[in-house]
This record gives sequence, structure tokens and C-alpha cells, in this order.
Amino acid sequence: MNNSEFIEYMNTHNYVKKNSTVLAKFYELSEEARKITMELNNKYHTPDEIQKLFFKLIDKKLDTTFRLFPPFYTECGVNIKVGKNVFINACCKFQDQGGIEIGDNVLIGHNVVIATLNHDFNIEERLSMYAKKVKIGSDVWIGSNATILPGVTIGNGAIIGAGSVVVKDVPENAVVVGNPARVVKYIQV
Repeated sequence: MNNSEFIEYMNTHNYVKKNSTVLAKFYELSEEARKITMELNNKYHTPDEIQKLFFKLIDKKLDTTFRLFPPFYTECGVNIKVGKNVFINACCKFQDQGGIEIGDNVLIGHNVVIATLNHDFNIEERLSMYAKKVKIGSDVWIGSNATILPGVTIGNGAIIGAGSVVVKDVPENAVVVGNPARVVKYIQV
């Protein structure tokens, strides 16, 4: 299974059976991601070098307006899509096997976690997983220490308050806070 076949499978199916070729590809991609993130996170790099390492990690060329403050962690890398003028602050953790799409002009604060997988509840199948893509619209601001759970879509212009746990979709221009995150107001545009 190559990277394209893996991404296609993950974006069109949501179940990954234990001991499958897809799960074997998870492990292969995880090892490659660890190598690249170790390089990224363990010595100083210029902004251009950071971009090149991140582009290598996600196996895509991005707009040169992309910015990242290491350290950055991911378990896969190749199922991340990033728009223009995106900033990812330090210590973020992306579990991207299920797919993470980030729109333009997005700000992601310190220690944000984006998860796209859940394990099977059945004990005999616990190593099997369900994958659900996370989609982040354009002009979104995600505050520090927020957690975005599998399958969530965040609408354009939304703000996710620091420390929030987002368990369901967020409407456009909504400000959400808390655990679970709830709408507290809308931004007038």
C-alpha cells in the first residue's frame, strides 16, 4: 500500500481492522513521521527549514506563508492538508490518520490536540479503529490547550476558546468554550 492508497482508504472508509494492511501502513507512516519530527523538534531551524521539513512530513508542497513553531507531533503526517497563511504554535499534536483539513488564515495555539481516531469498544477488537476527518474552515482561531475530537467540522471564522474540548461541529463565526465546548456568542461580520 502506498501513501496515496492509504489516504484514499482513510478518506473513504472509517474502520481499520487490527492486523490489516492499512494498520501496517499506519505503523510504517508513524515511523517516518517520528524520524522527521525528531529532526524538526530537536535542533534550531530557520523558518524556511521548518517549512521544508513540514512539507516533507505531510508529503505536500504548501504555500510559503505557512508558519510553525516547533515542537510539533504527529502520528502519520501524510493526511494533513493546510491552506495559506496558517500558523501552528508550539507543542501541537495531530493524530491525522483519519484526515485533517485546515483552511486559510488559521491560527492554532499552543498544545492543541486534533484527534481523528477512536478505538473499537469491543475488547476483542480494541486494536481496530474508527477514523473520522476533522475539517477546520478558514479564518479560525483555536486557543491553547483545546482538543478537537474525531469527525468535527469547524466553520469559517469560528473561535475555539483555550482549553475547550470540541465534540461536535462548530457553526461559522461562533465562539465556543468549555468541556464540552458550547456556543457562547457569534461574531458579527
